[in-house]
Amino acid sequence: MAPRSSGTEETEPDTVTTVEERSPSSPVAARPQRAVLWRAGFAEFLRKLLGTARDLAPIVVVVVFFQLAVLQRPFPNLGAVLIGLLLVMIGLALFLRGLDMALFPIGEAMGHAFAGKGSLPWLLVFAFALGFGTTVAEPALIAIAAEAAEAAAAAGVIVPEEQAAYALGLRYTVAVSVGFAILIGVLRILKGWPVHWLIMSGYVLVVALTAVAPADIVGVAYDSGGVTTSTITVPLVAALGIGLATVIKGRSPLIDGFGLIAFASLTPVIFVLLYGMIV
Repeated sequence: MAPRSSGTEETEPDTVTTVEERSPSSPVAARPQRAVLWRAGFAEFLRKLLGTARDLAPIVVVVVFFQLAVLQRPFPNLGAVLIGLLLVMIGLALFLRGLDMALFPIGEAMGHAFAGKGSLPWLLVFAFALGFGTTVAEPALIAIAAEAAEAAAAAGVIVPEEQAAYALGLRYTVAVSVGFAILIGVLRILKGWPVHWLIMSGYVLVVALTAVAPADIVGVAYDSGGVTTSTITVPLVAALGIGLATVIKGRSPLIDGFGLIAFASLTPVIFVLLYGMIV
């Protein structure tokens, strides 16, 4: 009996191990699943990389043609140029993959969550904070604000000591305008206001302000509308609009979900023109 009992005790651990290996939640069973996810993610990244190469091809052809055929000069530091081009392709592919994995789902999920919560004040606060936060640190906005302040100082509009304050004021003006734009855009989705009437009214106001604003601020104001549509603002804001329009009854994601970016490009022009008239 003793040997027979010993043999039974030896076979039990093998049986337990086999059950654990077959369990979906066990680490052993999770390894093939992780491998499949990694392979799928890598395949998607390769597709993004090939798509990026295809999108960059026309730019590369134009640059090569004018460098070799028109200017008839070799590329300086060809090796560095090729490495830089490769890094641009990889960076864009990673960025696009990150948008699909993070920013678009986050924006849509938050739109769903706020619409389901039914708290209009918090939704409007979030819309304003999203527009302001993604714009105030935008590198293109920082650059154009600094250039505008330097040009204003050179033209004698402001004294050189006020350059930093002028650039900072311009940045915050644009950031506040984008926050206001997203807030109005969210209200438009909730209320069902026609987007074309709001856009046309905005541009009528732009034309009216342009006629009375100082000439030295007009160009800066018009360019401010373009620098606000950054690589971070656009996906988050677009996803937020689509998420809201999907959840709210009677709204179409195609008709009502888009248009927030148009507001984000329009309101900075108005606000900067007012900023130039006040300052």
